[in-house]
Amino acid sequence: MSLRNIAIIAHVDHGKTTLVDQLLAQSGVFRANEAQTERAMDSNDQERERGITILAKCTSVLWHGEAGDTRINIIDTPGHADFGGEVERILGMVDGCVLLVDAEEGVMPQTKFVLGKALKMGLKPIVCLNKVDRPHADPDRILNDAFDLFAIMGATDEQLDFPHIYASGKQGWATMDMAKPNDNLAPLFDLIVKHVPSPKAETRKEEPFQMLAVLIESDPFLGRLLTGRIEAGKAVPGMAIKALSRDGKEIERGRVTKVLAFRGLKRQPVDELTEAGDIVAIAGLSKATVADTLCAIELTEALPAQPIDPPTISMTVSVNDSPLAGREGDKVQSRVIRDRLLKEAEANVAIRVTTTEGGDAYEVAGRGELQLGVLIENMRREGFEVSISRPRVVYQEGENGEKLEPIEDVMIDVDDDYTGIVIEKLSARKAELKDMGPSGAGKTRIQLLCPSRSLIGYQGEFLTDTRGSGVLNRVFSHYEPYKGAIEGRLKGVLISNSDGETAAFALWNLEDRGVMFVGAGEKTYQGMIIGENARWDDLDVNPIKGKQLTNVRASGKDEAVRLTPPRQMSLEQAIAYIDEDELVEVTPKSIRLRKQTLNPSVRKKRVRPD
Repeated sequence: MSLRNIAIIAHVDHGKTTLVDQLLAQSGVFRANEAQTERAMDSNDQERERGITILAKCTSVLWHGEAGDTRINIIDTPGHADFGGEVERILGMVDGCVLLVDAEEGVMPQTKFVLGKALKMGLKPIVCLNKVDRPHADPDRILNDAFDLFAIMGATDEQLDFPHIYASGKQGWATMDMAKPNDNLAPLFDLIVKHVPSPKAETRKEEPFQMLAVLIESDPFLGRLLTGRIEAGKAVPGMAIKALSRDGKEIERGRVTKVLAFRGLKRQPVDELTEAGDIVAIAGLSKATVADTLCAIELTEALPAQPIDPPTISMTVSVNDSPLAGREGDKVQSRVIRDRLLKEAEANVAIRVTTTEGGDAYEVAGRGELQLGVLIENMRREGFEVSISRPRVVYQEGENGEKLEPIEDVMIDVDDDYTGIVIEKLSARKAELKDMGPSGAGKTRIQLLCPSRSLIGYQGEFLTDTRGSGVLNRVFSHYEPYKGAIEGRLKGVLISNSDGETAAFALWNLEDRGVMFVGAGEKTYQGMIIGENARWDDLDVNPIKGKQLTNVRASGKDEAVRLTPPRQMSLEQAIAYIDEDELVEVTPKSIRLRKQTLNPSVRKKRVRPD
């Protein structure tokens, strides 16, 4: 039986996980009486809720096609730029990739990012034009755009000669020619088997065992599981192995307790030999981590590990020290927070954790607000209580000592009526317009180069300006000299000056001042942000003051208090909204905004000019 290792890469929402569902179904992975779940590869709660892939995952199918029996290991990768670290590691395990491009939306920033990584590693992609059944699909134009992108990205002649196939992942069909309709994905399976080479490692079956760890996870029964592709030799339960760091230093020695191979959606223990080229998970080591080499005892050289792009955004995670701390979560100590962050940094190479000078807060650097938001949301669901600062960009120093900041490639699809306001707002934030043109169906596509720091907090404003119809895609491009100060939030906030529960009467009187973030009967404390001021400055207000009752007023004279529903913020929206002197208090049940300094008199002294 021959073997193929392939990754499915694309921009977010171009249909990778849906296509993998159909590949699994049509290869006979599911039994006839087995319930098929939609987006079976999205196993994580947050992935299902958000509708995006966050973690790269492997599955395996058996295909009986024109070339006989073939086992195809398929890796579903995230499509969002914030999780690019997953894509970079995964591509080292495969010998080919299917690049999915939406036949209506076309080439997007993340398509450029993942394709650049694939071409750099020498992979020969198959271009799959997905969603060709959509009403505004234009596969021929998109195919030309894809070819132009390959040329711009410096593809070799061999890579430019890529095969292409038309497909509808949702309906489960693919065809090499649009004039010849088809009702299954057999042409895609056969194209993968024909175009993707078998693993080079198959020629090294007789050599000593060698494998590069690419993914790490923890199993309650087996301990640490390290996943990767066997580069040489065989993996057998009970064999003695050692782990080497990138520079060849020995980390530890141990024995393989279990070898797990992917068979369909499940990972099963394999007692027979798993040979070079196959993707497996190995248990038995306790210190080895991502980018380490697992090998036979006699070997001394480590396998080269793919370098990971540096983080561009950082934020401070500290202990929750508000008056309401410790009421909703059970993991509140600095030590427990540190252990959880270090565990995340070990498994996710795109995240970096450092301790701040005081030692009670931690600097967490990653690829973007979404990646950091997903990490904090996971911690929140595990029972943690933390305080989070506003995200900051990670600057670098140039050759001549100048300050460099990260620049992002931004692509915006927006209704024609709103192009003016979007360009005006982003130009004020130091963005440079690269290209602009119609994208069909009354929409305009705008391409810009924009500093990362100017996009922090812009998403909410963008959705308001475009009435919720705009789509903004961004991906890290490069570093450029610092572009100067950028105007931040234009409005101030309403800050509670008392501890207690909010009163409907007080909030009703405050509605003229701005937009409320809290409703009646909610716990509040001095220094907590309860709303947005209509003016530019901050205002301390009393949200717990009730109506003074007397025994001489007739009850009929009371005015009915009807409150406007408060603005509810998600975790990402709260992180993007806060200013430099503010924090987000995150607990398992609540997300609150607060000032770093709760006492108003101390706060005013701090901002008073010298």
